[in-house]
Amino acid sequence: MNKRNTTYSQLRAYLSILVGMLFLFASCQRHSDMQGEGADYLQGIWIQDSIPGQDEMLNYTLYQLKFTCDSVYAEMRVHNKVQSIPDSCYNGGEWKEYAKGVYSIRADSMIVDGVYTKENGKQKISGCHKQGVFGPRLLIKSTSKDSLVLENKFDSRPIVLRKIADITCVPKKRWEL
Repeated sequence: MNKRNTTYSQLRAYLSILVGMLFLFASCQRHSDMQGEGADYLQGIWIQDSIPGQDEMLNYTLYQLKFTCDSVYAEMRVHNKVQSIPDSCYNGGEWKEYAKGVYSIRADSMIVDGVYTKENGKQKISGCHKQGVFGPRLLIKSTSKDSLVLENKFDSRPIVLRKIADITCVPKKRWEL
């Protein structure tokens, strides 16, 4: 009888491990190596020409965003009248920063998960200005065929963009981007 209890206990232990592994493998999700479709109304190149009152501001950033499928590429033209960085990086108070990432739309919000890059699109891990994670959380205030108004949830200045080019989404493998 003792042998039966031992066998039963071993069987329960193996069965528990097997069920645990089954749950572990079932909870894993493999992400596709293909781009998603993205939002149709965003596909294209959008540019911000100015910000109201920018001449009186000590610093501001103007954006150019390119949406292709579920990917976004950002070029940020930074204007800074107060030098708070080394001379070699300050460049007279004007410079460009670049980023790329994947976006998703949830209700009235756009969530971007990406990285800062060099001008050539390679990840930026050192140097002047920003590097590392690029992850703005944007509120979509309004959209039309040629106008897009966003608001960064961490900075209440509106980002008023106009469309300068249309892009048709043709999904590609992520490593071909």
